[in-house]
Amino acid sequence: MSRTTTPTSKSTVPTSPRTKHHSPRPLPRTSTSPTTRFFHTTPTPNDDPQKKPTWSADQYLKFHAERTRPVHDLLAQATPLLPPSSSASPLRIFDLGCGPGNSTAVLHSAFPTARLTGIDASSDMLQKARGDASLQRPNIDFVEADLATFDPRSADGEDRPPDLLFSNAAFHWLRSPQRLATITRLFRTLRPGTSTSTSSGGVLALQVPDNFTQPTHALMRRTALLPHKPWTQHFASARIHDRSCATRPDLDPIEPPHGIIAALGPHASSVRVWHTTYYHELADAAAIVAWVRGSGLMPYLERLEGDERAKEGFLAEYEGRVGERYERVGEGRGVLLAYPRLFVVAVRK
Repeated sequence: MSRTTTPTSKSTVPTSPRTKHHSPRPLPRTSTSPTTRFFHTTPTPNDDPQKKPTWSADQYLKFHAERTRPVHDLLAQATPLLPPSSSASPLRIFDLGCGPGNSTAVLHSAFPTARLTGIDASSDMLQKARGDASLQRPNIDFVEADLATFDPRSADGEDRPPDLLFSNAAFHWLRSPQRLATITRLFRTLRPGTSTSTSSGGVLALQVPDNFTQPTHALMRRTALLPHKPWTQHFASARIHDRSCATRPDLDPIEPPHGIIAALGPHASSVRVWHTTYYHELADAAAIVAWVRGSGLMPYLERLEGDERAKEGFLAEYEGRVGERYERVGEGRGVLLAYPRLFVVAVRK
C-alpha cells in the first residue's frame, strides 16, 4: 500500500498536522552500480580510512521537535502490529541509527519494559544518547556499529531474534543498491511468524528522507560544482552525480515503493509504504542551512575542513541560493521548508 500525506509544522514547536491527500509523485530510479560504503565510515577526501566524518549531536538537535515528529508517526503504525511487552516477556527492540537518542526515548516511552538497544556509527551521537538521564536504565544500552554490517542477533550474546527493528532517518546514508540488500538482510533477522494465524512475526519500521530532488539538496550539488570559486578545487575530484563513486558527497536517491515491496515481499506477511511531506516554517534561509548542516550538507563541509575561506565562501553562496529559492510565506512570516519522507512498515512471515 502506498499513500501520501502532507503535515505542516512551524518553527521548533510541533503543531497538529494539517493533512491533505494527493497522488504520490514517482520517486527517482537509482543506479545499480555496486557500492559498499556507509557515510559514517566513508573515507575522507584524503583517503584516510581511519578518520570518520564528524557528526554533531548538538547541530542535529537544533531541530529536535521536527526531526522527532516522524518517529511518532512511524511508531503509531508499528505499535498495533506488536504483541504487548512486559517484565516477564519483554520485547527485543533495536533503534537502528539512533543518533542522539531522540528516537530511543520515544521507543522507551512506548515500551518501558522492552530490552532496547540503540545502534549508531557516530561516537558523538552515542555520547549524547548515553548522557541522557532518561535513557540511563538497565534495559537500555547503546552500541557503536556500522548499519551495513550489523547483526542484531549477535548484539548482546542472547542470539534472540528481534521483535522490532526501528529506524528513523538512517538508511538513506547507504549507497544503492546496498540499501535494499541491507534492509532485506536485517528484515530476515526478525522473529518469524508462526504457522498459525494467532502470532505474526517481528516488525520492521523505518523512514528515510526522500529529498534528493528538493532544492536544498539540488543546490548543494550545484554550488559545489561552481567554477572559479575558493572551494572549486576541493570538489574537482568529488565525482558528484557519479553513482559509481562511493565517496562522493551527494547521496543516492531513495528506491521507489515498488522496489522496496519487491525486496521485502518474499519474506513478509505484509508491507506498507507511504510518503509524507512535512512542511516546516523556519525563520529564514539561514535556518534552512542550519538544518541541513546537521545532515545532508555534512559530506560537503567535510571536504572543506582545514580551508576556512573555502568553507565560509561555500556556505555563503549556498545560503544565498537557498534564500532565492525559499521565499517568505507572508508578512512577518518565515520560509517554508518542504521535507519529504518515505515510510515502510513490514511484518515478517
